[in-house]
Amino acid sequence: MRIRDRRAEDIPEINLVPLIDVILVLIIFFVVTTTFDTRSTLKLELPRADARPADSEQPALSVLVNAEGRYFIDDREALRTDVEAIKSTILEVAGGDRERPVLLRADARTPHQAVVTAMDALGQLGFRRISIATAPEAGAPVVQDPAQ
Repeated sequence: MRIRDRRAEDIPEINLVPLIDVILVLIIFFVVTTTFDTRSTLKLELPRADARPADSEQPALSVLVNAEGRYFIDDREALRTDVEAIKSTILEVAGGDRERPVLLRADARTPHQAVVTAMDALGQLGFRRISIATAPEAGAPVVQDPAQ
């Protein structure tokens, strides 16, 4: 009679379930304890706005840029769209008053370069009190000027 040895038939195996459990616990530990760096690479100081309009005795110089990129200073149109033509039109309308406030109105579909060109012309002439006109969002409360 032949006696079999049962130990010789056993094939050794590695149970991976405990190993996976340990690795999963380590991953969770590292994710929870990791600090995320949320600092921005750019340092910005955001502008502040007051909801009340500024009191001004003199009327603002109106610079309008339409959707096609054409410039209108008060009621006069600049014949060309280069900086020199815009500067000469501003000089004709505003004269030598550089302390006069400027209200820059641009259509929402206006190319960005057209607005930058207008601001460049105003800056070269020495205007420093430039405001950009915006429209309130739909549903936003409208702030009334108490002087009116």
